[in-house]
Amino acid sequence: MQLEIQEKVALGPLTTLGVGGRARFFAAVTSARDVQEAVAFARSRDLALFVLGGGSNLVISDRGWNGLVLQMGITGIDQRPAGGRIIFEVGAGVDWDKFVAHSVSLDCSGVECLSGIPGSVGGTPVQNVGAYGQEVSESIVSVAVFDLAENKVRALLPPKCEFRYRKSIFNTTQRERYIILRVSYSLTPAGQPALGYADLQKYFATRGRTPTLSQVRDGVREIRAGKGMLIRPGDPDSKSAGSFFKNPVLSPQQHDDLIRRANKRKLYLPSYPALSAQRKVSAAWLVENSGFKKGYVRGHAAISSKHALAIVNRGGASAAEIVALGNEIQTRVEESWGTWLETEPVLVGF
Repeated sequence: MQLEIQEKVALGPLTTLGVGGRARFFAAVTSARDVQEAVAFARSRDLALFVLGGGSNLVISDRGWNGLVLQMGITGIDQRPAGGRIIFEVGAGVDWDKFVAHSVSLDCSGVECLSGIPGSVGGTPVQNVGAYGQEVSESIVSVAVFDLAENKVRALLPPKCEFRYRKSIFNTTQRERYIILRVSYSLTPAGQPALGYADLQKYFATRGRTPTLSQVRDGVREIRAGKGMLIRPGDPDSKSAGSFFKNPVLSPQQHDDLIRRANKRKLYLPSYPALSAQRKVSAAWLVENSGFKKGYVRGHAAISSKHALAIVNRGGASAAEIVALGNEIQTRVEESWGTWLETEPVLVGF
């Protein structure tokens, strides 16, 4: 075996939140062959396997991972024309925002509104990453995976991925079956930027002309920075796992109940169309109207001073403190609004 296997590697420094214990075994992989060797090593010792990408959307327990952590490092961006569009085939270990910057520099539209999202390309299909009116499921045409059940590399087309709001087979029905190796996106050359989201419309309202893709990218990054959702060294609100809760998607009955509760308190509930006959409501609104303020502190953990959905490590926080604050918020929101907030980051080793 050529793959280097390390022991007792600290995982906290490999995440944007900066918490978590050690991995019993650790391997950095840069090819499909490396992945196959890592899987063989884990199976030979009956070890649980966890794939670590950019470390931006997870909370690792203080106990760490008593198995093998596979750090995805497959890189490379290949592109080719196809039917008036450009197909970008991107390694799972490529930094997501660098890929967005690359596509925008080539004047290709389709992911410009997803600028500034931390993490790696391989993580984007898992939760069907979306922001400011775009989702990766709109541009993904194929996901190359290592199939643990069949012990081989396969290509999955979008219907097989079953993309939904922040969900796919990779984090639901088949969450432990596939290791994502590469993702292919179909983007539009010389395409128009997506400006359907209210924050973007407001941002560009006074500019007087349709912005370029590059200007939309810069605008999205500036808006994210204002909400503490852009990782910047030295910014205490950057030390987070991003949004800690998903926006609830409610049935008509659940939505009506929530409106009645808001009306009793003389509050306006913002909501948006979601899947058929459903409504998506703002998790941030629910948090802030359950008695929590931006900057709320609980030990070494806190709610971001810029965005109510981000839980931050104020320095020296444990994973237990982060999760305890999340639980406190979930409990209070359910008591106040009868709605349970679903955690967005992956919880590892709990």
